[in-house]
Amino acid sequence: MTDATLLELFQRLGVVTHGHFVLSSGRHSDEYWEKFRLLEWPRVTQQLCERIAERYRTAAIEAVVGPTTGGALLAQEVARQLDTRCLIAEPALINQGRELRRGFTLRAGERVLIVDDVLTTGLSLRETIAAVERYAPNTIGIVVLIDRSGDNAAQQFSVPCHALFTISARSYLPEDCPFCAQGLPIVKPGTRGAVAG
Repeated sequence: MTDATLLELFQRLGVVTHGHFVLSSGRHSDEYWEKFRLLEWPRVTQQLCERIAERYRTAAIEAVVGPTTGGALLAQEVARQLDTRCLIAEPALINQGRELRRGFTLRAGERVLIVDDVLTTGLSLRETIAAVERYAPNTIGIVVLIDRSGDNAAQQFSVPCHALFTISARSYLPEDCPFCAQGLPIVKPGTRGAVAG
């Protein structure tokens, strides 16, 4: 699929919405990418994950790791297509960040692929990387479904980060948000506990 085809698919499924949003990072934006509008369609998810799996088919991936929740669903399907196992990086029980729980573990040097849904600031991915680095694996790469940072956030990682679809979406610190200045009502979608400002 080309970027134009992907964008048409995202628009048709209602992935992109416009308004005044506080993102999971705490930043504000006039658009929100709701990956669950994709993930509610298993065949679409399968097709998108097939594109990810094809990129890593010959990389001998031994484990695919995804952060909860959307990344974990994508990681599960990518792992299925690569015929390997899937691990989930969940919010840590004691400290901030993420951790592998429920008996999940990695071997030193194990070839790992990290999969996530939407990249904005990279917080979920940084937390996931920190969670898996404790095991000293060989992290082959990171792949995201949508990079809404215009490839800026992808540059922060020490391993290659690839996106199926990249777009530059504006976001603002709360104190610099023009929509707050206009008094527009704000919506807090997503799963993190950031408080709407």
